[in-house]
Amino acid sequence: MKQLLKAFCLLISIPLLACQQNKNKSINQTAPINQKEAAATTKQFSDYWYNGKAELNSYELKQSRYGEMRDGEVVLVFVTEPFSISKQVKLDNPDDAGKDNISVMKLNNIRKFNTGIYDYSVLSSTFTPIDFYNYPNTLKSNMSIQEWCGQTYTQLNLKGKNYQYQQFSYFESEGDIEKNIPKAMLEDELMTRIRINNGQLPLGEIDIIFSTLYSRLAHKELKVNKAKISKTESETVINYTINYPSIERKITIDVEKAFPYKILSFTEDDGSGLITEAKLKKTLIEPYWNQNSVVDEAKRKELQLMK
Repeated sequence: MKQLLKAFCLLISIPLLACQQNKNKSINQTAPINQKEAAATTKQFSDYWYNGKAELNSYELKQSRYGEMRDGEVVLVFVTEPFSISKQVKLDNPDDAGKDNISVMKLNNIRKFNTGIYDYSVLSSTFTPIDFYNYPNTLKSNMSIQEWCGQTYTQLNLKGKNYQYQQFSYFESEGDIEKNIPKAMLEDELMTRIRINNGQLPLGEIDIIFSTLYSRLAHKELKVNKAKISKTESETVINYTINYPSIERKITIDVEKAFPYKILSFTEDDGSGLITEAKLKKTLIEPYWNQNSVVDEAKRKELQLMK
């Protein structure tokens, strides 16, 4: 499998040439970035992302809910995994899967905060192919919310020209729902795209399906919306702004302007008081799935996680 991966990397290792911009100069373009070049990987990429470990990132969170700001925490877990194209699950035996095996960048986005006496726990998972020249859309994304009133679960699976969408909720008006949504870029995949594409996103007016978390917190139907992505740069940071004019939603993402293009901070604002602010605290590179003993709890302190 390692030999196949190296061969694949050599075949598509076309470096992405980023345009040099003046400090803090705004960058706009209506055409998307070249998919074939953006999907290229390098030895640097392979050494970092195929080392048998995951990148763990902790963030200080300020989250509004019910008209007040709450303190909380976000953990972003980035890791590559072998993935079944047909079943859209992580493969147990990737060497036996043949052409059904594709490498994906998985992002587990864990968000926790309290609302008075009770707490919210949110987990979303996004699975984006590394080779998105041949697989230009994220294959799967799901999200669950647990809080003392109940829980909700949503999932998007790529099926042909559509995402098959399923939603389950304790609210009568919101569950259970199954429908098709025309495929488009997912807001939930913006960060995986950044990590795969040398820090780059397509710029200009883009069709985007806004995040499943926003859909549930704001009680809005999940669908394709027009959004404008713009970019500014400093010497060390790339800043992306994503604006949805029709729903007054705005997102910013600050990205490290050097490999491995870590997510330094991000914000969300829907124009009516639903605000998210997250700032990076600490990054560790660890095989966390093997670190499940009592002595491994020291890693939580190292990652600066809240007790």
